[in-house]
Amino acid sequence: MLESINPTTGQRIRVYSGASRAEVSAALAAASAASLLWSRAGMAERAALLRNAARVLRESKDKWAALMAEEMGKPVAQGVAEAEKSAWACDYFADNAQAFLAPVEIAADTYKSYVAFQPLGVVLAIMPWNFPFWQVFRAAAPALMAGNSMVLKHASNVCGCSMAIQAIFEEAGFPAGVFSSLLLDSGEVPALIKDQRIQAVTLTGSTEAGRSVARTAGEALKKVVLELGGSDPYLILEDADLELAASSCAAGKLINSGQSCIAVKRIIVVKSIKTRFEELLLQRMGEYKTGNPLDSSTQIGPLAKADIRDAVSVQVERSISAGARCIMGGKIPRMAGFFYPPTVLTDVRRGMAVFDQEVFGPVAAVIPVDSEAEAIDCANDSSYGLGAGIFTRDLERGERIAREELMAGSCFVNAYVRSDPRLPFGGIRESGFGRELSSFGIRELVNVKTVYVK
Repeated sequence: MLESINPTTGQRIRVYSGASRAEVSAALAAASAASLLWSRAGMAERAALLRNAARVLRESKDKWAALMAEEMGKPVAQGVAEAEKSAWACDYFADNAQAFLAPVEIAADTYKSYVAFQPLGVVLAIMPWNFPFWQVFRAAAPALMAGNSMVLKHASNVCGCSMAIQAIFEEAGFPAGVFSSLLLDSGEVPALIKDQRIQAVTLTGSTEAGRSVARTAGEALKKVVLELGGSDPYLILEDADLELAASSCAAGKLINSGQSCIAVKRIIVVKSIKTRFEELLLQRMGEYKTGNPLDSSTQIGPLAKADIRDAVSVQVERSISAGARCIMGGKIPRMAGFFYPPTVLTDVRRGMAVFDQEVFGPVAAVIPVDSEAEAIDCANDSSYGLGAGIFTRDLERGERIAREELMAGSCFVNAYVRSDPRLPFGGIRESGFGRELSSFGIRELVNVKTVYVK
């Protein structure tokens, strides 16, 4: 049994029956059969249906936003933006997949030689609750345009979103079996991965989930793409535009109530400008409105689950006990639901929970340093490597640090990290491997085939 809990009230919304073994087997058989036909469909046919999906997303974006708010607490304004971004991904890959997957000629000692890109078959997508539409569509849009079919195993607390996404593809006119959703507990995942009808796996989730999936996929010799956790560092150098830096860090920290793998996590500030930066950061974070996510003016909703809120609280308390100073928030409010206030800890250092661990909530950790070199060293002192940011008025300096110094998959200068269908997205080290989005992402889930004609 799977259940959805409204994080705003703490009350149960609905209980779902998980798919039976027979239902899982039937879904995999349908996906496998559909993949053969879908792989032979022309790019124009696939693109037309994917544009239909984009249309359905946009036409009912308020409905999808309300569903996200109910199941995982996302403010509806952000839910609308998520639906629109998902539609953008659909349109982008509908427009560009043919060029991305066009054969690449390579000169060799032969009459003709080139690289062709062919679909793999059925892709299993294991997706998280924090961006319940975007995470799915950013994986599905390129995978489907490449000619694969997809089976979705979504997070158990967003079963309604999972079913809604399948309904979107159905309304868009996709053939039966090309995209299907299975309501399953995470304990059912290993058997899915091992099933011979699954040819590849893409996961967005925690590092521990990534280890488990990679272990199983490796034993089964299945291709896997992993986008995992992060502890993104932001370097605020002495020549930074502090107004911009503070506004960007507040926005990058508080989007989705801080529940993002690429949220601002560790703010590394040169000591000479630390006091002024903190004043501005407190001001900006204090401007965000916390409340019912169904209210269009709300900017911060509840955390998705009680255990997530409690884990964030423990990380904050342990860091304060270890010497960090709390200058904003830091206490669970006495109210219904799983709310946690915008929180700023300063004088954070290595060894504290908010430095060493991923914090999945609205908690900013300010870490003072003496120099650029120390800031870079501090930023790279992490087991993660997903995103990073640098704030400096010297664009050449910022670009050099981003390109040459920081260990991360995405490095942004004078902006907070975000995903974009046009740019590859993914991490290194414990943040995973492989890439999503752009031409790099669509080529992750295909057979890169050498064709040699003598």
